[in-house]
Amino acid sequence: MLLVLPSCGQKKLLQELYDKAALLYQKGQYAEAADVAKEALKVAEETFGPEHPETANWLDNLALLYRYQGKYTEAEPLYKRSLAIREKTLGKDHPEIAQPMNNLASLYQAQGKYAEAEPLYKRALGLVEKGFDGKDHPDITLNMILLARTYQAQGKYAEAEPLYKHSLAINEEALGLDHPDVATVLEYMADFYEGIGKKEEAKELAERARKIRSKNQ
Repeated sequence: MLLVLPSCGQKKLLQELYDKAALLYQKGQYAEAADVAKEALKVAEETFGPEHPETANWLDNLALLYRYQGKYTEAEPLYKRSLAIREKTLGKDHPEIAQPMNNLASLYQAQGKYAEAEPLYKRALGLVEKGFDGKDHPDITLNMILLARTYQAQGKYAEAEPLYKHSLAINEEALGLDHPDVATVLEYMADFYEGIGKKEEAKELAERARKIRSKNQ
């Protein structure tokens, strides 16, 4: 996960702050990067207004940096505010709302708050599917896996398994059997089957993923 780039036409100061925050982020100096992001957020609010998408970008950036420091309490209201801004500017049913929803859901999942994460992941998946007119597309599979892993963490294996299988089928059909994204789904499925005691299935999937990775080196 990376910091969100400034928009085109951004003020020079914000670009400089972004470059500084990004460098600190890359070095793993999250606390220092967060201080820069807080300054940039203030500039964005003053320049564009408190409900502008550019302000939402900096809310996301600061929330991410807090999350990497384990400051979940500080990150949550920032992600919520970013989501509210995007819902207001884009509309609550816009496919681009899926990403800020996933950000907030991921924060909840990191804290083991699966009941809070699940509805957000479900809604995000629905929006992404809507963006492709309900047709299967590889860009949908990440959202499927996010929801599947939330089900898995709650022991809802009957709900998780078909999502893994569907995402695998989509990637195989659209990308080919030896694509790295197919290997990624296989690895998640192997972890799932290992967790529910299906050792042989897990072993076969992991081996297939390993062979795909070897071919793509």
